Amino acid sequence: MGYHERQPSPVTVSYRRSDDLSEVTREWPAAGIDELAAAVPWRSFRWYRGQKHYSGTYWSSTVGGHVTYESRLELSRLLFADFDAGVRHLVAQPFLLRAHVKGKLRKHIPDYLLIGDSGPVVVDVKPARRLADPKVAFTFGWTRELVEERGWRFEVATEPPAVELGNVRFLAGYRRQRLFSPDFLGRVRADVLDGASLGDAFDCLPGEPRPHVKSAVLHLLWRQELRADLSQPISRRTLLRRLP
Repeated sequence: MGYHERQPSPVTVSYRRSDDLSEVTREWPAAGIDELAAAVPWRSFRWYRGQKHYSGTYWSSTVGGHVTYESRLELSRLLFADFDAGVRHLVAQPFLLRAHVKGKLRKHIPDYLLIGDSGPVVVDVKPARRLADPKVAFTFGWTRELVEERGWRFEVATEPPAVELGNVRFLAGYRRQRLFSPDFLGRVRADVLDGASLGDAFDCLPGEPRPHVKSAVLHLLWRQELRADLSQPISRRTLLRRLP
């Protein structure tokens, strides 16, 4: 039976309410996605002298607010989630799972809950070198089974390709929609030709300040209304594709 060797005792999930931070515990199958999506991080934000991980908060354009992360690797997954047009909401450290597996009470707090077009995705972030650790593999194993029993997806995120991460991190600097006039974005959107180079796109409105046009083009790339091959470093020669 593998990781599925669980005692008859129910599997529970606990989360913290956003209004008063009180703890709510339910049986895992009974917890609705809406209530889990409204949770606040299970652990409080921590800073201490000599800590090994770089923790912080990231302003997410997806949620319109700050989301916590506990390592640079978690931040990289958070950047990709924020960039993903199919992700509609995300929660850091969304809940605590408890289950009796192989004779012991096991507990686990996933790193992220993503909610989007393809359904809920529970994400754990771990360096690739740690995946062979038996304890890590065991925890991810029973967590995956519980998540997939609900018809959700479970993902283990490791180090992303360096070039792609660099491109997404760069585009994230242009993610704040409130800084852009809808009318100005509409003009840029209409004038950028399918197949144009990024350099040509920056010159698509010759009567406007070039830095403003450049920022708008990069914002449309962040929103993925314009597409580019992000497996290669972004440059003036990068070719753009418009969404149909």
